[in-house]
Amino acid sequence: MITFEALHIAGLDEAELTHWIEASWVRARGMRGAWQFDEVDVARIRLIHTLRHEMEIGEPAMPVVLSLLDQLYDLRRNAARLNAALADLPPEALLLILEKLSAGDPSTGH
Repeated sequence: MITFEALHIAGLDEAELTHWIEASWVRARGMRGAWQFDEVDVARIRLIHTLRHEMEIGEPAMPVVLSLLDQLYDLRRNAARLNAALADLPPEALLLILEKLSAGDPSTGH
């Protein structure tokens, strides 16, 4: 677990981080002033800091941006799980799946 003092993010003060935690943009363990973060939380803090300070994403847009990014990360995790599952299939099953995928979407005629 990582404390606020160990974050070492230039320009991030505790008041701003407190606001992010209260807005549910970041998860923290422990109590105010003694919060602890795991690696995923630290990565999210760095991302939010970049979005707010370098990309100048406004506060009203942040919940939408974070929700879209969360959906993207979930999609990437699910795609990785699907790829791992496909890698375990027998070659003939994989060929059938590839044929179905190359045939396109039957509902659109493509």
